[in-house]
Amino acid sequence: MAASCVVLLALALTLLLLVAWKRWRWGRAARHVIVVVLGDVGRSPRMQYHALSLAKCGFSVTFLGFCTSKPHDELLQSDRIQIVSLTEVQRLAVGPHILQYGVKVVFQAVHLLWKLMCRKPAAYIFLQNPPGLPAIAVCWFAGCLCGSKLVIDWHNYGYSIMGLVHGPGHPLVLLAKWYETLCGRLSHLNLCVTNAMREDLAENWGIKAVTVYDKPASFFKETPLDLQHQLFMKLSRTYSAFRACSEPSDSGMERSAFTERDAQSGTVTCLPGRPALLVSSTSWTEDEDFSILLAALEKFEQLIDDGESLPPLVCVITGKGPLKEYYSRLICQKHFQHIQVCTPWLEAEDYPLLLGLGPQSCRMCGHRAHSQS
Repeated sequence: MAASCVVLLALALTLLLLVAWKRWRWGRAARHVIVVVLGDVGRSPRMQYHALSLAKCGFSVTFLGFCTSKPHDELLQSDRIQIVSLTEVQRLAVGPHILQYGVKVVFQAVHLLWKLMCRKPAAYIFLQNPPGLPAIAVCWFAGCLCGSKLVIDWHNYGYSIMGLVHGPGHPLVLLAKWYETLCGRLSHLNLCVTNAMREDLAENWGIKAVTVYDKPASFFKETPLDLQHQLFMKLSRTYSAFRACSEPSDSGMERSAFTERDAQSGTVTCLPGRPALLVSSTSWTEDEDFSILLAALEKFEQLIDDGESLPPLVCVITGKGPLKEYYSRLICQKHFQHIQVCTPWLEAEDYPLLLGLGPQSCRMCGHRAHSQS
């Protein structure tokens, strides 16, 4: 009897110590957040904005991700944000595809868990999904060990994007759907980009989410004309679409396809008869169908050929991704006469300048949300 009481007392004491330890860890972690994306930090603008917003609210932020391209300067200059690089591994070159994928997932899981456990305790682990395999389970497990709450920001469904490549009935796609459905419910809080996504999560997955619309960061604003000219001249050194069709008669003038600058006065003016400018950003993946844009460009070209009074068009498609070469070849095959298409990879500071060109330009998005179960 006495032995039983001692055991129960020891268990109760252990439980109390565990609760006290977790409360102590929570107190240390209260102003720290870990942001995780199993992708390129520089190509994850929404997660960059989350990190900046958290830092401005007084949190210290550790940002885990692949450091392939440079994020925005505001992120790099913040003394509250630390970017920690994850190792990006490619699939094995030998063996069945499922084995290759399995080895990659296991490595990513172990590597991510190690990185999470080596960081100071965090109040929240903030995860982008997709990609969520194996990140959701790993972040949840690390949160259980460290007393952190898991927040998932749903951008799309990972399994549906895989289905575009392998087909909806592929074993990998079915496994990914089962995993995402199961592990997606482990989070303490869920965010999503649209109300349609929120409703689909609730109806088909039983997950309650809060819609947080994308909002431009402070560095996205209308670009002054002099900065526009500087950007056009910079891009003209690499891309012919930004070069002037003719040289100015006055040697004191500097000209791009859109603007002209007087070297003496520094005055910048828009060129009369300049092309229209269409800007689109893409990750060049299967969930962004750019054949729709190509069809629209063909229609635009035909309208000009039919005598419609329309300006020539410069179409700028930014980004990197697996389908870039495929669509670049398709564009070359079109042999447009009134349309120039260029596909630059812009520096982080140049992208908001291009999007802020004002009323003489048009922006578009070709993204498809796969929110059907």
